[in-house]
Amino acid sequence: MRYLFEDLELDSGRRELYRDTNVVALAPQTFDLLDYLIRNRERVVGKDELITAICKGRFVSDAALTTRLNAARSAIGDSGERQRLIKTLPRKGYRFIGTVQEADRAPTVAVNEFQRETAKPALTLPDKPSLAVLPFTNLSSDPEQEYFADGMVEDIITGLSRSKIAVRHRATIYF
Repeated sequence: MRYLFEDLELDSGRRELYRDTNVVALAPQTFDLLDYLIRNRERVVGKDELITAICKGRFVSDAALTTRLNAARSAIGDSGERQRLIKTLPRKGYRFIGTVQEADRAPTVAVNEFQRETAKPALTLPDKPSLAVLPFTNLSSDPEQEYFADGMVEDIITGLSRSKIAVRHRATIYF
């Protein structure tokens, strides 16, 4: 099911939130919280009910729920002060109060020709583990310190090559 509100679209099937055509990054439990509030928008949802639905019965603190609620508000452009879309009812619970249109399964975002042409091919996984050590940049204005950045990279590579994990798994180390 797709839920459309303001300039946002929550696609529960794909587990994605879109603002216009851009995906808004959400942690899984934050997405679940927002999805649950939207699906139950006709009523007030209590804190205990949210914890049961979102955290699957695991014990979480009130602060953890508040953190997820704040992340959901931030993702949809709301805040605890304005409560334009998610309303807090003290000692009662929470309610999604935005105007929502429901849409059945249709394409969430139309892929334009530019996106289709610039799509990156899937990378294949190597047969064995790999590590990459990238060079450090000398951020000081002293060119004499360049050796320090190079020495750090060499020390990391040497340490990794001696690591029991890297040797046991015959990892390839790139630099």
